[in-house]
Amino acid sequence: MAARAFVWLGGAMFVASLGVCAYCYLIVWGRTFGSAELSVIAANALLIALFAAHHSLFARDRVKAWLSRTVPQPMLRPVYVWVASVLLMLACLLWRPIGGELYRAAGPRAIAPIAIQIAGVWVIAGAVARIDPLELAGIRAAAAAADGLQVSGPYRWVRHPVYFGWVLIVFGTPHMTGDRLAFAAITTLYLAIAVPWEERALTRSFGEQYVRYVRAVKWRMIPFIY
Repeated sequence: MAARAFVWLGGAMFVASLGVCAYCYLIVWGRTFGSAELSVIAANALLIALFAAHHSLFARDRVKAWLSRTVPQPMLRPVYVWVASVLLMLACLLWRPIGGELYRAAGPRAIAPIAIQIAGVWVIAGAVARIDPLELAGIRAAAAAADGLQVSGPYRWVRHPVYFGWVLIVFGTPHMTGDRLAFAAITTLYLAIAVPWEERALTRSFGEQYVRYVRAVKWRMIPFIY
């Protein structure tokens, strides 16, 4: 019972962390006051780096094997989700204001950037619909490797459509402030760096099946760019 409660609370934390991130991006980081000093930007980058380091290290087979000595196998994903959710919340809540404004599109001019953001949400929703959202939140155990590789829907355009949707959302804002730009740039840079590492793990998991997928879908994250 306690383990089940831990798993479901981890799922709730996952949703809450996304809510906090969305609130900060949409509301808090819409401000134009703050300090654009390099030390402030570096501090914010460090916050994202802590979250990113956990995300990347936990995905390594060696780290999983080490953790499995003390954490039961079925609880590895829930523990990962708990820690990742807390770190994402802290990165957003401890973010130091940068301020500044690059542009503000209003009225008809705002239609195009908003459409880009909606497209990003649609891409992510389409990608998540082809995997198990409960698995993503750490509530349900991962599918077997033979059944887990997704190649339909948005996965036909890029190999990591969730990341592609993220880029559309964070860069597609009609009001680009310094905070939003820094957050978008730092997180996108991390994703771009992490993709090759993730694909090595996917190749180990799916073998020739993933190799064939890579040949069929050229772009990793952003069509015609990367």
